[in-house]
Amino acid sequence: MSIYNKINAGFSLGTSEPVTAGIEDVVYIFNEDDFVLTYDTTNPLIIKDITAVATAKVYKFQGTNNSFNTMSKLAKTQVGPRYTEEIDFNIAGLSTDVKAQLMAMGYGRVKAIAVNNYKDSDSAVELFGAVNGLIVTEAERNAADETLDGGYKIKLTNPDKLKEPYPPRAVSIPPVSGTATYASTIAALEALVAA
Repeated sequence: MSIYNKINAGFSLGTSEPVTAGIEDVVYIFNEDDFVLTYDTTNPLIIKDITAVATAKVYKFQGTNNSFNTMSKLAKTQVGPRYTEEIDFNIAGLSTDVKAQLMAMGYGRVKAIAVNNYKDSDSAVELFGAVNGLIVTEAERNAADETLDGGYKIKLTNPDKLKEPYPPRAVSIPPVSGTATYASTIAALEALVAA
């Protein structure tokens, strides 16, 4: 009996760059239908370009002191492995604009890009919700919470019964000429950010 995928490589820990937990205090979020993703033809785990539809923009959310976190968890299903993806972050704000964004992320689907603290790999930048998108599944505000000064705790995750067929995709966007680097990927994302 053959299987669809077979392992073909091992790995070892790098001595120059030890594994580092967590993500940077920034997450890029965009509406699911506003961008076209281009996957590497030889590896579906790598996104090599993100192209805006018309004048669409990516929205950058910034935090402080490890206020963002990502999680990917494997679930075995009858049709194969599927992944639950989550991004937790805090919003230090209480305006009607903030509330409108929370509502939009709860009803519409978004995709999110996180930047890992560990940069010694081609997955330093990862996209969550590549196939099925993400929605706000938790938005909690406790006015007396001193850790957030009354801000919101947000969780983006896959819609019910729509897990991802792959783990979070690596985002590795090359410059106009040359090979993709961490710097070229961040520069490409920043070029899409709304002013």
